[in-house]
Amino acid sequence: MATAFSSDGAAALQRELCAAVAAAPRGDLDGFYEMGRAAAFVRDGGFRKVALQFPDELLADAVEVAARMEAATGAEMYVLGDTTYGSCCVDEVAAEHAGAEAVLHYGPACLSPCRKLPVLHIFGQQPLDVGRCAEVFRELYPEQQSRVVVLSDVVYAHAMGELEQQLCPEYPNIIFSRLVYGDPPGPAVPREEWKFGRQFLVESPGGLQDYAMFYVGAEGLALTSFMLTWNCCPFSSFNPTTSCGRRETLNVNRALMRRLYLVERARDARVVGILVGTLGVAGYLTLLQHLRELLRRAGKRSYTLAVGKPNPTKLANFLEVDIFVLVACTQNSLLDSSDFYRPVVTPYELELACNPAREWTGNYLTDFRDLLPGACAHVELPPAVPAAEAIPDISLITGEMRVTHLCDPPTSQLPPSTTLACRDQTRALVEISPAASFLESRSWRGLEQQLGQTPVSRAVQGRRGIAIAYEDEGCEQP
Repeated sequence: MATAFSSDGAAALQRELCAAVAAAPRGDLDGFYEMGRAAAFVRDGGFRKVALQFPDELLADAVEVAARMEAATGAEMYVLGDTTYGSCCVDEVAAEHAGAEAVLHYGPACLSPCRKLPVLHIFGQQPLDVGRCAEVFRELYPEQQSRVVVLSDVVYAHAMGELEQQLCPEYPNIIFSRLVYGDPPGPAVPREEWKFGRQFLVESPGGLQDYAMFYVGAEGLALTSFMLTWNCCPFSSFNPTTSCGRRETLNVNRALMRRLYLVERARDARVVGILVGTLGVAGYLTLLQHLRELLRRAGKRSYTLAVGKPNPTKLANFLEVDIFVLVACTQNSLLDSSDFYRPVVTPYELELACNPAREWTGNYLTDFRDLLPGACAHVELPPAVPAAEAIPDISLITGEMRVTHLCDPPTSQLPPSTTLACRDQTRALVEISPAASFLESRSWRGLEQQLGQTPVSRAVQGRRGIAIAYEDEGCEQP
């Protein structure tokens, strides 16, 4: 486990701050940020207040972009300097704080549909050597009858048309994906894939299993999500930064084994913390309700926590929680929790652990909207089984016996009043909860006021310095 809970403070005191280097070409801000398209979006929508959301690597251009947009549209521009959650998601919460009527989202995006505000995505047209990319593709796929689906990072989507013109005459079975925004406009078309904001039509009778995947972009969360979701397809990639291609050597089976281990940990958990990792992706409230009902039926207690961007220090404050489930977009849901005090799973993994009707089929789901009622991968909870008839299960981690039966659903919409109980004969009420019981068992329970019991004394000089390293720390007190 990483040293995430303590340090000597030297790094924070000696760190030098410097301005970030802008990723946009200094002489082509209008082209890189597509000023004309963005200004037309603002004018056509009649927006008077617009939020500009930049990732950290593009913040150096924020002031100049905002000034040019105000001059071109006459609308007020508000720069969102920090995001509530991941920078790939549209931060509607921060935009609404400024009273914005629309959002211009710059940089890489997960393309998750938003709930309220109109959004225009401007990815930033990063340069791509199309000739070199086509050359690498020919080296990786020398057989011209190869069936290949071409995917790309959003910042290179502008060059996919030119790449398609070079490769399609040579490769008749190549398929280029298209970027799409929001949900599909109508019912799903047979053999049409619509995931991660990409759309492509599979023409082979065998489906995606007959295809390989070629990804244009650097290694990152997007590529990992693609490989886990389409784990039946061999992957290769071209990195525009290094101009090198490779067959992806990531052992997907090993990554899946790690995720399935977390499913087993979720089966053993008794208290689950639901981490709200997004407030902008459509359907997140429905999923929260679905997860609470799933955990209640599985006999587990749940707490909903809004902590912003999860990190080991934040989540270490909730020691009573056995495991966390993160509700986030497709790119941020696969959180590496190896440095965390408790594991963090995805909603799909929690469903595998708590819903007996859901079976592992080899397909991995990272989009939580696929689990909701009416979605393509939704699985209804089976009827409850009496505790006496439940089949015991053995934990593969602890070796202990556990019961995996589901409880009966509530007979009414009113919440059960079981959180209050009589504490003594004076009829005083006390709240009963796992967190309160855990707090009672702690050796340190926090500060107590003890009014009238603490003697009054003169004020004396206390310690000096920062809390992590006081000046007199380590010295013997007289």
